Amino acid sequence: MSLYELSVPQFIKILGNLDKWFDKAEAHAQAKKFDTSVYLAARLAPDQLPFLKQVHIATDSAKLGVARVTGKEAPSFADDETTLGQLRERIQKTIAYLDTITPADFEGAATRVVTRPDGTKILGQDQLVQHTIPTFYFHAVTTYALLRHNGVDLGKKDYLGALKLVS
Repeated sequence: MSLYELSVPQFIKILGNLDKWFDKAEAHAQAKKFDTSVYLAARLAPDQLPFLKQVHIATDSAKLGVARVTGKEAPSFADDETTLGQLRERIQKTIAYLDTITPADFEGAATRVVTRPDGTKILGQDQLVQHTIPTFYFHAVTTYALLRHNGVDLGKKDYLGALKLVS
């Protein structure tokens, strides 16, 4: 399996699932008669980043992580979202960017030296496998857990989404 297959299609799938979780979150808020902005500040622990930042970091991990290992430029987002709708737009913009990345963009990525924001250097494969992928999933699952914690009816199938089955 290639680095492309390990990352881009999976990021797109989980981001698409995350967008669908927002459908359920909005329906839950409507049924319980509260504003969806309540979700944005939700935390599982007092020292944890809020829901809003979890979504920011999940989208940033996907787009910036892929950009770093492919040598491409990722779009910059202002991190100024204040609604679920705006977060959904951010998710869609991230997916649109990832849709532009091809397997050919990953040529040489495994051994490409990546300079991280702190100035340290790491091979592209190690950046992707040791940092980008775990960070992306950590923040995606935390977003899922925050919605569950706040009563949104989500299950494992919502997290995993459709599986590619063979016939």
